[in-house]
Amino acid sequence: MRYRNQFQTILKKLKEAFKDLLPIIVVVVFFQSVVIRQPFPEIGEVIFGILLVIVGLMLFIEGLEMGLFPIGETMAYALAKKGSLFWLMVFSFALGFSTTIAEPALIAVAKEASIISSGAGLIENNQKTMDTYAMGLRLSVAFSVGLAIVIGVLRILKGWPLYYLIIGGYVLVMLMTIIAPDEIIGLAYDAGGVTTSTITVPLVTALGVGLASVIKGRSPLLDGFGLIAFASLLPMIFVMAYGMFWF
Repeated sequence: MRYRNQFQTILKKLKEAFKDLLPIIVVVVFFQSVVIRQPFPEIGEVIFGILLVIVGLMLFIEGLEMGLFPIGETMAYALAKKGSLFWLMVFSFALGFSTTIAEPALIAVAKEASIISSGAGLIENNQKTMDTYAMGLRLSVAFSVGLAIVIGVLRILKGWPLYYLIIGGYVLVMLMTIIAPDEIIGLAYDAGGVTTSTITVPLVTALGVGLASVIKGRSPLLDGFGLIAFASLLPMIFVMAYGMFWF
């Protein structure tokens, strides 16, 4: 009976993962069949790949619910109860920095940016300079995300209105866009998107919700969310500043 219930639970989660993926499948099939009007290449591999994605998505969501969300909320609760603002800030910064510096999307973007910049003559065309530029870009983004999480945590603790910080931040982004080198602006705006990784988002969200839940007078719904917005905002500012230093 127990195994039967577990099997039904797995089937239910697979069904939910398939429903989440279904819009993408419909779009791809429609354009391939109706617009492009060509058969799918290696249809067997495509179907097998879709099945792997469904299983992977189901396992990923299950892992978030079983591991990352509880860890984030538990650590936020423990640090808040401990009453140490210093360690809470250290943890917040370290969480943002460590998850971002290892983000595969950021590594790929930084590497591609170094190749393009060297080809355009913006930096020296040698491997050492390219590696230094790419690592500097990653460190700038990672530091900005760590700082963003710290600011977001302070907002929860102090009860600052979210829209004041977001509006002020984007005003600064617009001003920096005017004076920043043209070559770095597009990269800076993209950096705001690649920083929110599959690990950072659930952990940071759990951190915010956990803090808002344990602090008296804070609402998990009103105050617990918004950290990811800072994690997307500050990298744009820091990358434009990094480009002004290099170019």
